[in-house]
Amino acid sequence: MNKRSFIFCFLAFLFVNSIKAQEFTLNSSGYFQNHGVDVMAFDDIYPEGHQGGVSLIMHGNRIATNGDIRLEPTPGQWQPVPKQRDRVTNQEKNTITAYLSFPDSSRHITGFNPMVYPDLQINYTVNVEGKGSSVIVTVDLEQPVPQNYLGKVGFNMELFPGALFGKPWIMDDETGIFPQQPNGPTRYEPSHYNDPGNFNPEGKASAEHLAGEGYSPIIADDIVAEPYAQGHHFVVRPDDPYGKFSIESEGAALKLYDGRMNHNNGWFVVRSEIPAGKIKEAIKWIITPNVVEDWQYTPVVQTSQIGYHSNQQKTAIIELDKRTEKTETPALFKITASGEEEVLSKAGEEWGRFLRYNYLKFDFTEINDPGLYQVRYGNSASPVFRIDDAVYDRGVWQPVLEYFLPVQMCHMRVNEKYRVWHDDCHMDDAQMAPVNFNHIDGYVQGESTLTDYSPGDIVPGLNIGGWHDAGDFDLRVESQAGETYILALAYEAFGVDYDVTSIDQQKRITEIHQPDGKADILQQIENGALTVVGGYRALGRLYHGIICNNLRQYVMLGDASAMTDNEAGNDDDRWVFTEDNPYRELTTAAQMAATARVLKGFNDTLSAQALNCAKTLFEITDASGRSKSAKIHAATELYLTTGDDIYKNYLLSETEFITQAIGFVGWYIGRAEKKINDPTFTHAIREAMSGLNEQITKQGAETPYGIPYRPRIWGAGWDIQSFGFRQYFLHTAYPDIFSSEYIYNALNFILGCHPGSNTSSFASGIGARSATVGYGLNRADWSYIPGGVVSGTALIRPDFPELLEFPYLWQQVEYVLGGGSSHYMFLALAAQQLLKEQ
Repeated sequence: MNKRSFIFCFLAFLFVNSIKAQEFTLNSSGYFQNHGVDVMAFDDIYPEGHQGGVSLIMHGNRIATNGDIRLEPTPGQWQPVPKQRDRVTNQEKNTITAYLSFPDSSRHITGFNPMVYPDLQINYTVNVEGKGSSVIVTVDLEQPVPQNYLGKVGFNMELFPGALFGKPWIMDDETGIFPQQPNGPTRYEPSHYNDPGNFNPEGKASAEHLAGEGYSPIIADDIVAEPYAQGHHFVVRPDDPYGKFSIESEGAALKLYDGRMNHNNGWFVVRSEIPAGKIKEAIKWIITPNVVEDWQYTPVVQTSQIGYHSNQQKTAIIELDKRTEKTETPALFKITASGEEEVLSKAGEEWGRFLRYNYLKFDFTEINDPGLYQVRYGNSASPVFRIDDAVYDRGVWQPVLEYFLPVQMCHMRVNEKYRVWHDDCHMDDAQMAPVNFNHIDGYVQGESTLTDYSPGDIVPGLNIGGWHDAGDFDLRVESQAGETYILALAYEAFGVDYDVTSIDQQKRITEIHQPDGKADILQQIENGALTVVGGYRALGRLYHGIICNNLRQYVMLGDASAMTDNEAGNDDDRWVFTEDNPYRELTTAAQMAATARVLKGFNDTLSAQALNCAKTLFEITDASGRSKSAKIHAATELYLTTGDDIYKNYLLSETEFITQAIGFVGWYIGRAEKKINDPTFTHAIREAMSGLNEQITKQGAETPYGIPYRPRIWGAGWDIQSFGFRQYFLHTAYPDIFSSEYIYNALNFILGCHPGSNTSSFASGIGARSATVGYGLNRADWSYIPGGVVSGTALIRPDFPELLEFPYLWQQVEYVLGGGSSHYMFLALAAQQLLKEQ
């Protein structure tokens, strides 16, 4: 071979390999990958939460999602979603094929988040093929779209608004900028809501009642925004090589909609309607993302956003692109008034692969000097944090008591100096819910849940106490009793005597940052007991929930006092639901028994009422199956409160069950075991505890964060806080068996040491960077409630961790009662206590 031939062959080889290197190829995780761009298809299962269908992740950011057939131009949370029957990957053909149908009869007017499916039945296939630098999406139908549904059935793809505000687009010869707010004009779009199918005769929801009058999200797509543009070739972010992609439609036109016009939580939508008579390739889109070949994920240095106590183990987690070949040396710098100095530099410990990243761990526990610090890795750096023995003493757990719990209080006016968070609300609580009615939030009033009240009757005594749950304004008994219980155990364990708020239950006024001489935590425990015990006394049983009665009220944002007129006996009153649920009843008995202990001496009457409620529920509620562990829980707290032998003897008689169910009951049984002090019982419990510790240690080693972390879709922050909360009781009861490390690991996870590029603290307003766009009552203002703890980093299946700054993504940034913030506060108090004892 002569020199010229060699050069030609070599260049041809480079060209072929260059082309191949720019191809979208199906990887072992089941999605298409081309350098730093991924196309996932039908691996996610939550389209109503903007997670499903075909999704596009470009250079570390999810740009588009929910590529699938939908029945509206801009569907919301309550619009029909398809049923996925199968998903097949084919490595040889480089394809993902999904088989889907409308309707999903299991969701038609029933269950949580009921949907109204129209009288339309279609089966279809979506085939996604990697072809060179593009991904080709084709839709094949089994039969043409019926004439009366033409224009209703189309292929949608949703574009994340938070990444696009103020950014450009091009549609054929038209150009535009994605606007910050939705803009008119609007147009009428006949809704299929009035032609429901009969797919689930057992469904108990009343679509007409749920819709209410006037605007309703369940029929919101009768009014939509006019498309911004229409054409066949659409380019998003032509100015940005890291976010630019195009969609070319062969056949049906592309239309660009703004889904926020009829749903506040909507996204931008690109849509092609299926043409009349089409079956094969009814839709064909060619999606071509721009691929930056040399892009690699920027290393992320994850530390606690508040910092560390000097006695605390201190480990930075460094998250790296899985293709990283050479690692840098991490270093710790101290930030001083005169400049900065490197105080520690050493090789990071290689932990290995988790999700889609590789991880290093950088331990700097040896550094104890108080001050400001920063961990650096190459050109990446952590936030500046403190090392100080007083790191937990101010502005860490306190905002939960200072802001979050007062703001969430129901039946109160909540002031903060010049500001009114919300006015006096829900004084017209509550009417008895209709029987066999499936509520929008999953409540069902059964015939077996007898009370002295008939459907529609006003139940007096329910308009006091409680906290609004997240952004929904409802009072679930498990949230109310659970929140009260966590606060009671916190007061018992840590003696929290903190007073910055005035709470007057008689005048119905809460004044933030106006002390009244009473411990705020006791006043909040009282607030929870007032609704749980008050409901029990009013109904003769526990309520399941108190909630607005239609969807228009349910989606209301802003001032809680605007939901009803505070005058009992009319159509805007909230409904109260009851239920037969032994597990919930016995768990509440346990929680009220502990509440009674703490309220004694603060509100003796309420304490006695809470104890009576707990005793009665324990006596009258049978336990079997899942509820057996709840009866153990109730007996434990009742024994700790009363010392009565009836509860001790019950626990001793259930030794075998307790040891077998130690993973569920272990965290609370230890306190009772110490008080019972029976050698046989103690031996059995300790043996079971050793086995439990082995399980926890094994699960904790599965992640670089030293905690069990197995997210499904929702952010796992709440579960991790609950895990840390339970670990405190295991550790303090059996310090020779259970380490304290999981308590600190769980707290650090919440405070910023968690997967993904967004290292914000999940605790709003706490830490150098935190989730200051939260799913609370003020989410429409892109704001937050200090001390609220969001659900946290979610999983885009199968392996992409994500925490977006977007107020309407409940599975990532929602606040909650019955855990969440109170579990976080407990963890911070636990760390403060344990570290001071070292």
